[in-house]
Amino acid sequence: MTEFSRPAAPSPASPAAVLDDALLGRIRSRAAAHDAANTFPFDDITELAEAGYLRALVPTRFGGLGLTLPQLATEQARLAAHAPATALAVNMHLVWTGVAKAMSDRGDAALEFVLTEAAQGAIFGFGVSEPGNDLVLFGSSTNAVPHPDGGYSFTGTKVFTSLSPVWTQLGTMGLDSSDPDRPLIVWAFLDRTHPGITRKDDWDTLGMRGSQSQTTLLDGAYAPADRVVRALPPGPVNDPLIFGIFATFEILLSAVYTGIAERALELGVQAAKRRRSAKNDGRALAQDPDIRRRIAEAALLLDAIHPQIQALARDVDALADHGSFWFAKLAGLKHRSVESARQVVDLMLRVNGGASYFAGDELGRLYRDVLAGLFHPSNADSAHATVATAWLGPLDV
Repeated sequence: MTEFSRPAAPSPASPAAVLDDALLGRIRSRAAAHDAANTFPFDDITELAEAGYLRALVPTRFGGLGLTLPQLATEQARLAAHAPATALAVNMHLVWTGVAKAMSDRGDAALEFVLTEAAQGAIFGFGVSEPGNDLVLFGSSTNAVPHPDGGYSFTGTKVFTSLSPVWTQLGTMGLDSSDPDRPLIVWAFLDRTHPGITRKDDWDTLGMRGSQSQTTLLDGAYAPADRVVRALPPGPVNDPLIFGIFATFEILLSAVYTGIAERALELGVQAAKRRRSAKNDGRALAQDPDIRRRIAEAALLLDAIHPQIQALARDVDALADHGSFWFAKLAGLKHRSVESARQVVDLMLRVNGGASYFAGDELGRLYRDVLAGLFHPSNADSAHATVATAWLGPLDV
């Protein structure tokens, strides 16, 4: 396995040319081997970078391809249909570029360096999740220590750090409790070459194995003042950074799992046409009413998700105002898309039959991959609580 080497940024390309069928075919051809060997898809990331995909959402004025969020959501679904773990890994880099774009669109330039550097080849990791921290964006067990020069050093453990083998910049957060009366959640970016950052080779999971979302250990890792982008009070807060993270993360994550479901449906249709029934005179299972119903049910589930992804992605780009319902809509989208994807894959396993239970079967791999969606925020409980609050108001204290 060779280490990733950053290519020179290619010239701008049209959105339609970013992920062509030949590239996607090569990526699919490697997916099973990465899953079986539990290895990172260096070749995939190299080819995606050379195609300009890592700067797809970066506006052209910063040197990117200038895709819209709806366009990128479509491309992420296509990539996930070919290699779910690769799509999930690169998703985290794309989220940071999406956050930076959403903030810039709203007149906040705090993350425009992310757009500039992504266009130049930097790869951004997402160092937010922590073991046992169900507050997610609104609290942290990582210690953020302020320095006189305005910088911060971070000490703590971050889990599910996708792109662990290749990220060059890590967007992270920690709690500054130096003033007990005014604790702050500090957001900053760490350079991988600086001391105090190590990763554990501990990614040996049920699915999404190629993402190599390893644990990252921070031990006094320093972010200079110009890389500290926010200091916010703990808890829910109305801030463009928090909105940008929540919106871009939920939309692109939904696209990834929808892409998995699309591929599962495609494989299920192929199986229904290929498999024969001895009890029905050797006719294809596509003529069996139960099989037809399962295919139809899966298609109906998918038909309901695509318009929601596209509509919310357009609203983010258009600066639409959903007020207090924004987070409910986004959490609801993630919950519905993941649950729908799981149902689709499960239905297609039943169509494909016992072959899915053998190691190496693609539907079996998709079944393992799609389960990872359960663990991304917002999970089912959080999504329901967010929607309930939007409609009923907060719980009485």
